[in-house]
Amino acid sequence: MQLSTISSFIAGHSQHGQAPLSEQAYHATVRHVQRSTPPCRTSGKRMLGTKISSAPILGRRALLKSAAALSSIAGLSWASSAASADSQTDVLDNSEVPITMKDIPAGRISVERRGQVVLIGLNRPYIQNRLDPEAFSGLARAYYDYDRDPTLRAAVLFGHGQHFSRGIDVDAFKALVGTGKPLIGSSGAIDPLAKRKPNLTKPLIVAVHGDTWNMADELFLVADIRIAAANTNFGQDENTHGRFPGGGSTVRFVREAGWGNAMRYMLTGDHWSAEEAYRMGTVQVIEASPQAALDRAIEIANEVAACGPLGIKSTLASAHLAVDPGEADALSRLDAQYGALYHTNDFQEGRNAEAEGRPPIYHGD
Repeated sequence: MQLSTISSFIAGHSQHGQAPLSEQAYHATVRHVQRSTPPCRTSGKRMLGTKISSAPILGRRALLKSAAALSSIAGLSWASSAASADSQTDVLDNSEVPITMKDIPAGRISVERRGQVVLIGLNRPYIQNRLDPEAFSGLARAYYDYDRDPTLRAAVLFGHGQHFSRGIDVDAFKALVGTGKPLIGSSGAIDPLAKRKPNLTKPLIVAVHGDTWNMADELFLVADIRIAAANTNFGQDENTHGRFPGGGSTVRFVREAGWGNAMRYMLTGDHWSAEEAYRMGTVQVIEASPQAALDRAIEIANEVAACGPLGIKSTLASAHLAVDPGEADALSRLDAQYGALYHTNDFQEGRNAEAEGRPPIYHGD
């Protein structure tokens, strides 16, 4: 049997929901099959790993039996947990077709390549960069393309105009969010809020300035390195509007800033400054102006891009293996929890009060 056929089988074994073979089991399987398969003869020489039409091909059933027998002898289990299999797939799966990410100078999401770094911009300044479904989907596609472009090694997320973003465009999202379904499709996209797999496997640096509210703060918390201009005004005030932070802050803000710090702002709806964010640990660098913050983010991105890309990806993968399993359940429930609130009287009261410029009166129904 050819080594390429064995490799195809091993990959197919993993794709059918079974745990991937270890390197030891893989090589043991190859040796077993080599011993049990008649050699292919070409000019009197045994040939392996060469595509020859007359080479005997061992059936899948026979190979399964061989691999299963070897696993028993080695004391290996075919049935590992689904979480373990998913984690290994996230780290090792390179089967996606490479993509060449293209510049997008205009549109709701801008894309600008600068060597091995790509700048991804929120580009609805006329509405404070609030994200509607089209902008959110565009950001998800940009993340996907970046992650699968082998020529790009780091990305910088920023906002055009006076503000990074005031978060979700509530009215534009109302119909979709009310269903409790995911905000994006399952193919050709990476969730910018990282509530479900696949996640980014390459670094994301964010530069924020001005108003950075609600969903925008949650996009900010997903990033690996966070830079803020001194004028940044952070907010996670959904509870004052009859909603709640449904984009991940109940998980990541708590993890990054600590329970008390996160609840201090999420439960009251009070906003906080760049200096306060630095004190809590959610910001790594503060710069004097929005342009200086973006320049610093690009500088850091180029430093990252100059490092070995395999080591960078392994660093991120290892850290996520330590953190993600404990957060996956909470993140997976957020869409349904957030969507349920859109059907309440409190939600409608929040919308009415905002439109009428008055304090809301909530009754808990």
